[in-house]
Amino acid sequence: MGNKDLETPLVPEEKSTSFTDIYSFFFDGITDDMFLELTKEDTLSILEDIMLAAIPYFEFPRHDMFDYDLENKCFNFEMSLEEKMILRQYMIAQWIGQQLATIDLIKQKYSGSDFKFTSQASHIRQLQSMKENYEKQGFHLQRLYCRRKKADDGSYRSTFDKLMEIE
Repeated sequence: MGNKDLETPLVPEEKSTSFTDIYSFFFDGITDDMFLELTKEDTLSILEDIMLAAIPYFEFPRHDMFDYDLENKCFNFEMSLEEKMILRQYMIAQWIGQQLATIDLIKQKYSGSDFKFTSQASHIRQLQSMKENYEKQGFHLQRLYCRRKKADDGSYRSTFDKLMEIE
């Protein structure tokens, strides 16, 4: 039995994207002091809920977005920057939706002459408008994502010919 028999075969590492990578990307797009007040476990639980709720809005991904491992907290594929950006838009929309669904989190708490109050209804309309804008941005990013594909030489090519095919 030689040294060659003792060597373990080289198995290519499986590509994956950790949930924490997605959470960090999400936090780059928002500011919320609420998360500073929560335990790490509560924060991770909320972030996972937001992420899982956002996944179905990614209409035509190149990967199965439901191919994730809840035990190891990762997607079973390597997510591109573009895919992370799309998912983040929908996560932010979900996060704003949670704010709208919990009245205590959206109450205006400022007072004094330095702050101008708007009506509660106006405040909610502004939040709804912001949520819709994130959804529109996610939709726009998806359209761009579907209309181009990376070529073997690293450049991007239009997928217009594929989009126009009739089955």
